[in-house]
Amino acid sequence: MQILRRTVAVSSALALAATGALAAAGPSSAAQGNRSLAKVLTSDGNQFDRKAGDYDIVTEAVLAVLKDDPNSAVGLLTKGGQRATAFIPNDQAFRYLVYDLTGKWVAKERKVFSAVAGLGLPTVETVLLYHVVPGATVSAKKALASDGADLTTAQGGKITVDVLNPNTGKIRLQDQDPDDVDPFTKPGQLNINKGNKQIAHGIEFVLRPADL
Repeated sequence: MQILRRTVAVSSALALAATGALAAAGPSSAAQGNRSLAKVLTSDGNQFDRKAGDYDIVTEAVLAVLKDDPNSAVGLLTKGGQRATAFIPNDQAFRYLVYDLTGKWVAKERKVFSAVAGLGLPTVETVLLYHVVPGATVSAKKALASDGADLTTAQGGKITVDVLNPNTGKIRLQDQDPDDVDPFTKPGQLNINKGNKQIAHGIEFVLRPADL
């Protein structure tokens, strides 16, 4: 976890960094709306429930980081006029993370969130930023046409696009932890907030910016 904490000092400066050729190839901003991903995440009341496939834990993590540090680079997700693509882990993904780190299976979402927050908010911030590609609206269609492309995240590390099945839209995202199971996109949860400058894709595991 010390590796994660050391990266947080530079995360704010990296939040608006260039993201390479894939990021640059976005649609005209005039054709897209300014609804932020924060509004999308909180639109269901962001309450813990028993739905493993939604995004309550990541929503609460974003809110906790911004409450602790309103100037965090995570605040990009509240600025709908700025382009960003987020890969958002569902609640079950965080259960797997907690189990992997502690060896304990935690069922209730509130307790899963508490375990994640217990890693320390600077660490949580770093992990969240590793799920965000700033300056780019990367649709599923664009990602599916970009097998092997590297995306630079707001944390500063890279994730690699590995197209597994172009027919179903399933993509694996190779992170910087060589020992974990790489996350993959969740069919049916692509292009969240489509039509806006900020877009998201649901994933089944948590991306890791360092070897844990």
